Amino acid sequence: MQLHLNAHDGVPIYLQIVNQVKFLVASGRLAPGEELPPIRTLAEQLVINPNTVARAYRELELAGVVTKRRTTGTYVSDAGSRLARRERLRLVSQRIDALLAEARQLDVALDEIIDLIRERDEALRPPHEKTSSR
Repeated sequence: MQLHLNAHDGVPIYLQIVNQVKFLVASGRLAPGEELPPIRTLAEQLVINPNTVARAYRELELAGVVTKRRTTGTYVSDAGSRLARRERLRLVSQRIDALLAEARQLDVALDEIIDLIRERDEALRPPHEKTSSR
């Protein structure tokens, strides 16, 4: 499980962990029943306080994304294997908000952003899905 934290993001570190784990679960990169790293291991890997990871894991458990099994660890719950569409859209909306804020700071117009998103979408599609209109 690879997580990328940004101390300058303005989002608390524990929430960055929560959001990234939710994204990994929603995208299927973390499967139901898959074990998350132990708190101390993840804290060492991310070079953060173990209490921060513990708080993130508690939030994920309250949201039903993970379940804790005494003495054996924290696992992706069966119920959390596919986050509700509303939750997936919320995660994407947060990323869009950050993009729009940064674009405004860089004086990039909304039309340019939309064009760029379309271009990037086309570039990232597998070859068999690309449109032949170009």
